[in-house]
Amino acid sequence: MLFYSFEFMYLFLPLVLCGYFALARYSGGGSARVLLVLSSLAFYGWWDYKYIALIVPSITFNYVLGERLLKYGHRGLLAFGVACNLALIGYYKYANFFVDTVNSLAGSEYVIRQIALPLAISFFTFQQIAWLVDCNAKRINRSHESPLSYCLFVLFFPQLIAGPIVHHSEMMPQFSKSETLRFDWSNFAVGLSFFIIGLGKKVIIADNVAPYSNAVFDVAEAGTAVSTGDAWVGVLAYTSQIYFDFSGYADMAIGLAKMFNIDLPINFNSPYKAKSISDFWRRWHMTLSRFLRDYIYIPCGGNRKGEWKRQRNLMITMLLGGLWHGASWNFVIWGALHGLYLVINHTWTRLVKVHLPWFISWGLTFLVVVIAWVFFRATSFDAAIRIIEAMLTLTRSLNLTLVGDEAVWLVMASLAVAFLLPNSQQLLNRQEFLPSRQGEVRQSDGWLSIISLNRNFVSLFFLQATALISIWYLLDQNSLQEFIYFQF
Repeated sequence: MLFYSFEFMYLFLPLVLCGYFALARYSGGGSARVLLVLSSLAFYGWWDYKYIALIVPSITFNYVLGERLLKYGHRGLLAFGVACNLALIGYYKYANFFVDTVNSLAGSEYVIRQIALPLAISFFTFQQIAWLVDCNAKRINRSHESPLSYCLFVLFFPQLIAGPIVHHSEMMPQFSKSETLRFDWSNFAVGLSFFIIGLGKKVIIADNVAPYSNAVFDVAEAGTAVSTGDAWVGVLAYTSQIYFDFSGYADMAIGLAKMFNIDLPINFNSPYKAKSISDFWRRWHMTLSRFLRDYIYIPCGGNRKGEWKRQRNLMITMLLGGLWHGASWNFVIWGALHGLYLVINHTWTRLVKVHLPWFISWGLTFLVVVIAWVFFRATSFDAAIRIIEAMLTLTRSLNLTLVGDEAVWLVMASLAVAFLLPNSQQLLNRQEFLPSRQGEVRQSDGWLSIISLNRNFVSLFFLQATALISIWYLLDQNSLQEFIYFQF
């Protein structure tokens, strides 16, 4: 059930919203939260009902184990819990990859049946690993902890499929608050605004540049050389597509949660405006960056044990971050490239101490990010190398044979939006959760204060509803594309 499908926007969401707040008012918070849990399970099971038989035992196991760790705390028990979670994701996500790699290296012919990847397994597994680690470290506030709030922490449908990767300290206290149960026109207006912005990013920008990326990468996958012009247009199209696709999902998720009076952490802060690779990772997939920092980089030693170990820890963290995205050596290479970029960034800052002009810093950062996206997008190493060669071979033709001239203008226009315009948080002047363990809150500097518009909720509602319906009617329901991060 896609966020922008007819059944979600005009059936599921209105029914759940009305039912949730009606039950909260007339039957109590417990009933409303149970409805939200069951609705989230139905949302998850819509893709394949068999997924429910996986996620429910996972939630039960991790909650019960977390309770034991809270009471007694035991490193062996924690290791057992983490190992079980990693075994689950390892079986479903990496078993085929492991066997294929062994066959390639050893010349063997081991065969296992193709294992279907359950939806969102990477997201809900990592969230629960963080829960176990913090239970063992006694970082859980028991006053906010209950089986129902834990279920919502994992299952809450706006963030269930592709994040943001939420932290229990951000979510569970919110579900315990009585004000969460009262319908708030202000929050609904802000949430609807976020949802519309995200919807526009996905269906107007991301899905319209995707064909140009697909055309180029499909030819490369088939073993055919591409021109330099086609390669650059295709890769820049994907650079635009993945940003507007993923940040569009994040905006829609934030907006949906806000309608239920829940604040999700922001996941993007104009990453293509970054002037260093470190700055990029403070802006791109911010909740994944936080998880990698708190649960891999810092436990490995962080930057506390000398420069060499800091660089080692950066490489380990980014390699695992790449592997988290998918069972492919291309994802490992993508992670390794970003690890190398970070090592170079920190070494330059420490040794050279020369501040480049902002446009050079920005240009170099964007260039290396674009090159790394080639490995992220390509489904084979050979195709990625074919694209990279075309991009860097100046003797090849700049003629566009796979895409038309309109592709250049559309891709450049989409990137100009990412480079020059304010992001959704800036537009809506939102109070935002910083991506930190403490869940700090600060007020962002905004271009348009939605609060000032809340005096006229009716006008705002109809303005947004008109925009929502207009965008939806532009869609061809037969050509709707899933969000890119659903595959992870």
